[in-house]
Amino acid sequence: MREITRTTVSVLVVAFFLAQLSVVPSLAADYDVGSIHIAQPWSRATAKGAMTGAGYMTITNRGTAPDRVSCVSSDASAQCQIHSMTMEGGIMKMRPVEGGLEIKPGETVTLSPSGFHMMLVNLNHPLEAGQTVKATLKFDKAGTVDVVYPVMALGASPQGADGGMKMPGGGMMQMDKH
Repeated sequence: MREITRTTVSVLVVAFFLAQLSVVPSLAADYDVGSIHIAQPWSRATAKGAMTGAGYMTITNRGTAPDRVSCVSSDASAQCQIHSMTMEGGIMKMRPVEGGLEIKPGETVTLSPSGFHMMLVNLNHPLEAGQTVKATLKFDKAGTVDVVYPVMALGASPQGADGGMKMPGGGMMQMDKH
C-alpha cells in the first residue's frame, strides 16, 4: 500500500478547493445602452416545479431625460415582466409595473428581492445555481439590450448573504393575478 505524504494531502486539498470554485457563478458583466448603465445582474436558483423566477440588477440613468425599462423576453420563461413589491395591511403584494419602470435622470434604481424585480413567468425549466439566464430589456429611449444573469444559490443575495424575503411584522405574501 502506498503511503500518503503531507505534500500529497496538500495537493489534494488545493485541487478540491479549486474544483469548488468552478461551480460558483462568474461575476456578472455590466451593460451600457444609450445613457443607461446596468450593473450586477443576478438571479436565484428555483425549486423544482417552480413556475416563476426572478432577476435583479442596478440600473442607472446617466442621461438628462427619464427613461422606462420593460422586460420583453427571456430564454428561461414564456414571459418576463418588471414587478413591484409593497406591504399593504400586513400583506406583501406583488404586481407588474404597467408601462415599464421609470428611471429619472441621474437616478439609480436597484431591483432586489424585496422591491422592484424582473419576474420570469412560466419557467421553461428550473433555474440552477451556476447556470445563467438571458433576458432582453427594452428602454423607451436608450434602446434594447440582452443581459445575462448568473444564477446563484436558492436564497442567495448578490453578496452571498442570506437574502430571503424579510417581511416586516411577519406578514404574508400575495401575488396579484395579471
